[in-house]
Amino acid sequence: MSDEIDPKGLVREAYRIDGISLGECRSIFLDWALSLPDGTQSAKAIRRLLERHATMPEGHPMTQVLTEGLKTGMAARRRGGRAGRVAG
Repeated sequence: MSDEIDPKGLVREAYRIDGISLGECRSIFLDWALSLPDGTQSAKAIRRLLERHATMPEGHPMTQVLTEGLKTGMAARRRGGRAGRVAG
């Protein structure tokens, strides 16, 4: 099953890991952000993830990371290959 807002299931799995740390959630968030399909609006995806996981225990570190990501916004992703080396 393909999931446009969590293509690798990273956020879903983070919520399932007992005792996951804030640092681990931040690392997972970065991997999640880099795995989003081109053209995906990250803020919209984060809001949908927060809605999807709203029933998780209060204070879960992934919820904190997602909320922080929504507040600060995400910088543009680096493009690899030639597109990353050649100014547009």
